[in-house]
Amino acid sequence: MSAARRSLRLRAEVEAEVPHTAMIMAAGLGKRMRPLTATRPKPLVEVNGKALLDHVLDRLRFAGVTKVVVNVHYLADALEAHLTTRAKGLDVVISDERDLLMETGGGLVKAAPLIDSEPFLSLNSDNLWIDGPADTIKLLSSQWDGSKMDALLLLVPQARAMGHKGLGDFHMDRTGRLRRRERSRVAPFVFTGIQIVSKRLLRDAPEGPFSTNILWDRAIEEGRAFGAVHQGLWFDVGTPQSIPFTEAALEDA
Repeated sequence: MSAARRSLRLRAEVEAEVPHTAMIMAAGLGKRMRPLTATRPKPLVEVNGKALLDHVLDRLRFAGVTKVVVNVHYLADALEAHLTTRAKGLDVVISDERDLLMETGGGLVKAAPLIDSEPFLSLNSDNLWIDGPADTIKLLSSQWDGSKMDALLLLVPQARAMGHKGLGDFHMDRTGRLRRRERSRVAPFVFTGIQIVSKRLLRDAPEGPFSTNILWDRAIEEGRAFGAVHQGLWFDVGTPQSIPFTEAALEDA
């Protein structure tokens, strides 16, 4: 089968139901992106003339998502004002963390009453990626199986994690089940910041701020944390120096 026919076949196979609600994590302090984040939150830093958050919103609209829950803390007023003008066509609900930054896991738990989808999408607000032969969010949704999964993480091989300098995050077996990178070792897959989550993952969660790692570790132990491999490119836009690199790579892609 030719590459073109495989691409068409893959696109036809991923007309899966996409969760209609997405949680966008936008409350972080963006310390690594200083000085650009001295006066604006990281999600509003621009790449190719468009805010990182807007890249995510466009992807969600295209995939068919209709509602976004966005948590805010640092320079929250600027984020809310931006969403008022740039999130057209989406039902936007704010999860307010102005008084206390809840971290990733605590942010999900605080926002859970506002999320009316089971499962739901969770995305970092600074994600930037290029699709492979099919829409990334639709492809991820097509691999969700709620009977055996509490979390399905979109992973990218190290070779396609553009600008990423870490040691990787996860190993994945043939069935897609995940295990952690061992300390001081390298793992083949990097977490993209995109996942599908069941509210089951949030059960018996700690109170107050905490990392999603606590919930993932329990799901891994129970065999209910899975991965799916991103078919395109993904960009780690974590520092001011990464922006020109990313823009040049996007032009060549």
